[in-house]
Amino acid sequence: MPGDNAAASIAKAAKAAFEASQLIPSSERVRALHEIRKELEAAKDAILQANRTDLEAAQKEVDAGRMSSSLLKRLDLTKGDKWESMLQGVTDVAELPDPTGNVTYANELDDGLELYRVSCPIGVLLVIFEARPEVVVNIAALAIKSGNAAILKGGKESNETSQLLSKAIQTALSKTAIPSTYIQAIQTRAEVSALLELDQYIDLVIPRGSNSLVRNIQNNTRIPVMGHADGLCSVFIDESADVKKAVRIAVDSKTDYPAACNAAETLILHEKILSTVWPEVAMALLAADVTLLCDEPSLAVLHSLSPAPANLSSHVQPSTPEAYSTEHLSLTLSVKTLPSLGDAIQWINAHSSHHTDSIVTEDERAASTFCRGVDSAGTFVNASTRFADGFRYGFGTEVGISTGRIHARGPVGLEGLVTYKYMMRSKGEQGHVVGEFGVGEGKKRYKHRKFDAAHVPF
Repeated sequence: MPGDNAAASIAKAAKAAFEASQLIPSSERVRALHEIRKELEAAKDAILQANRTDLEAAQKEVDAGRMSSSLLKRLDLTKGDKWESMLQGVTDVAELPDPTGNVTYANELDDGLELYRVSCPIGVLLVIFEARPEVVVNIAALAIKSGNAAILKGGKESNETSQLLSKAIQTALSKTAIPSTYIQAIQTRAEVSALLELDQYIDLVIPRGSNSLVRNIQNNTRIPVMGHADGLCSVFIDESADVKKAVRIAVDSKTDYPAACNAAETLILHEKILSTVWPEVAMALLAADVTLLCDEPSLAVLHSLSPAPANLSSHVQPSTPEAYSTEHLSLTLSVKTLPSLGDAIQWINAHSSHHTDSIVTEDERAASTFCRGVDSAGTFVNASTRFADGFRYGFGTEVGISTGRIHARGPVGLEGLVTYKYMMRSKGEQGHVVGEFGVGEGKKRYKHRKFDAAHVPF
């Protein structure tokens, strides 16, 4: 099929660009990132106009019931400091240490026979995402800095914006020694389906988007997939929680950016704080226009408040079992009451998506138990779940968040985009051969002398 041929050509070009780039000095990758920022700044007006066009089209889809409002919010490149953060992310990535070429293990196997474990790029990345157009720039920056080629597929709702962002990146790359096909963008689902078959060219797939998107990709490719399907984050208010901290953390975790995958979707209450901390937390959430889906104990407390909150009838509802497995991505929060810290840990491990969970507590032992007992990529103490972000972690930006346990976990920055290879050098006059080593007469023994090395000396 023509689409398959086009996809194969894209994948082959990406692999060839990756292989050619391995002999380009890392300083050229840094220069490319600075060029990308310049091109983005020069094209700002056109890019934001394209974003407005995408937003107008998306609003019509929302009005017609064909798109969620949370997806629309993710599309807006002018929201808050998103544009400036995107640009700063490029600069921050450029200034980070080179993640490649670093020695993590060095061992002298014999006199003059040295073995090095060295960090190196993964290869060709296929990154598929929905709505957020700034992901084009985030991924491109991280891929270039880490020495990986990338093929990018954004959602159709961000098509106009993504095209101009990609064009700016291509223009910047044309001014460097990095091949122009190092970062490529595709537009159709047919191309994605074809690319998912090409494991001989593509080394890693990174999906960013809805649960259905991620699950579909995981089920339709032999290529390794790194990502997360849901962002079911929770905040647990422990029996020793400080009221002011509980209010601040619960409100921020839910309302700072409700459509984000690191926003809290469940608030878990220790039963001993139902009549003390919970009413103040609930009042603050209701004042922030949050709809509360409450279990029976937490619901009973709110119905007993006097005077009752003005929006009690409209914003407080009984929860259903499904509420605790739903990524609301809006100003809606499920509330669960549990009798102990141990029960909270068990409940989170059974119901969360293993993304990020936080405890509000003044008890050091409870904090330690929670952080070690909860099986999530991020476990926080007295801090908003919204901190789970590559930029906030100091990674410059992130390629995504992984809830898996192999290779990379949590916000994935540069370190998550490199693997390693083993490099060996013999300085012996005749080289080294395995046949000389063993346990019999005249055989040599391995010396296995570890030594310090930051970089390979050849």
